[in-house]
Amino acid sequence: MQRVTVTLDDELMGELDRIIAERGYQNRSEAMRDLVRAGLSGANREGDAARPCVAALVYTYDHRARDLSRRLTDSHHDHHDLSVSSLHVHLDRDTCLEVSVLKGTGGDVRHFAEHVIAERSVRHGQLVVIPETAGD
Repeated sequence: MQRVTVTLDDELMGELDRIIAERGYQNRSEAMRDLVRAGLSGANREGDAARPCVAALVYTYDHRARDLSRRLTDSHHDHHDLSVSSLHVHLDRDTCLEVSVLKGTGGDVRHFAEHVIAERSVRHGQLVVIPETAGD
């Protein structure tokens, strides 16, 4: 392990200390390691298009929207090679939540997720990507 000295302004340090307290980190170093990993993961996304990954696509939508359920189902069938599993939840009379576990290359997974999230009447969507590394 290497020791690194970082200078942070008071406002940023206050935010870091707030996160440390909320998440229950034992010390600042543990928090910084997690935040650096998260930042590096985001920064490396563009180069990961060909790398295999697993991902969770989470989105809500208005199930009464014309043909949306059919379009979403068709999209999943058209990309059946990426889809591992799905969970469908009725949140209220009009709103459904879906969680789709995906597996494939980063580029294919992101392209599919962006297509689903861009559908009209999909209200919220987020993709969480985890690189698949051999031996980990």
